[in-house]
Amino acid sequence: MFDIDLWREIFQSINKNRTRSLLSGLTVAFAILLFTILFGIVNGLINTFEEGFKDDAINNIVIYPGETSKAYKGLQAGRRIQLKNEDHNYILDEFGDKVEFMTSRVMKNVTATFRNEKNNYTIRAIHPDNLFIEQNEIKEGRYINQRDINDRTKVVIIGRMVEEDLFTKTTAVGKYLNLSGIQYKVVGVYTDEGGDDEERMLYIPITTAQLVYGNNDYVDMMYMTYNPEMDYDAALAFGVKMEKKLKNRFLIAPTDQRGIRVQNNAEGAKAVNAISFGLGLMALVIGFGTLIAGIVGISNMMIFIVKERTKEIGIRKALGAQPRQIISIIMIESIIITAIAGYVGLLIGVYVIKFSTPILADYFIKDPGVSNALVIGATLTLIAAGTLAGYLPAKRASRIKPIVALRDD
Repeated sequence: MFDIDLWREIFQSINKNRTRSLLSGLTVAFAILLFTILFGIVNGLINTFEEGFKDDAINNIVIYPGETSKAYKGLQAGRRIQLKNEDHNYILDEFGDKVEFMTSRVMKNVTATFRNEKNNYTIRAIHPDNLFIEQNEIKEGRYINQRDINDRTKVVIIGRMVEEDLFTKTTAVGKYLNLSGIQYKVVGVYTDEGGDDEERMLYIPITTAQLVYGNNDYVDMMYMTYNPEMDYDAALAFGVKMEKKLKNRFLIAPTDQRGIRVQNNAEGAKAVNAISFGLGLMALVIGFGTLIAGIVGISNMMIFIVKERTKEIGIRKALGAQPRQIISIIMIESIIITAIAGYVGLLIGVYVIKFSTPILADYFIKDPGVSNALVIGATLTLIAAGTLAGYLPAKRASRIKPIVALRDD
């Protein structure tokens, strides 16, 4: 049952002892403030590291052909390695269970024209799996599909920025776009978190590009994502094994680093994961230390408060107050001060992070912030500590005989 007299007495006590209450609250508010700012900055650093992987799937592998730098098995150095469709199929046949998505690419620079608008862009001729590797999102229409590959259709998917550049007075889907003299039907518009440069790319079926721009089955490079169930070490071993197989297939010396290059993102992902883990662990250690300092501070303050109120407790007991009433008053007062101060510290911390975000961005700290659940958990921890800190000395004081308490100096 709500006891209004009890609450009035508690707030009167807080108001009467403003300095004591303020010092208690400052201890808690400062701890939560530091905790919030610290985790906000750490999360910003983690966001910065992860930002570099937003453009493509984090588990991607890229295969680049090059020129051999060493003679091998009677073949001269300087041979140009040319990937073909059959090499794409070879990888799928040889490593099918380890490959999640895969596309080959042919790259071309073209001049795109629509009515009176004209601009230069890069074509990426791809397989349908490119959607998942590049992590494109369809804004309108559709993406390249298997029927486009089989029929070698002259269709194009354009980025959001291409639509803004060329289709200023109409929508792009359904219109025909002239790419260096060849008409392609726009069947889709995509967006990409990689930014404006990625959204100025054009995608067409790879088989169409091979027919139109060379009448061959050549590919410039191959992209894939490894099975996400593989851990980093397994993914790295997969990349090494695939590179070895490809070198053997093209008769490239095992020590030749230029004939075939396999760029495995598992290396970067492993490094980013290790850095993120290290930063998170550092934040937890420092944050835990901050909370410990806050707990010690509020505990010391509560012990002092109970000591200071020993005579008051003696008077209450002499007037018939029960031990549980005395304990309740001190505990509730402790909880109120800790909760209010914790909330104030949280608000200040959030606003400090918010207003310093542009400044922190100059130091590669992107979108700093901290989850409400984490800070609320820290605040509840301090409230629990404050409650316990108030309960133990209050319980001890409630057992003191009134005459002893009244004689306390």
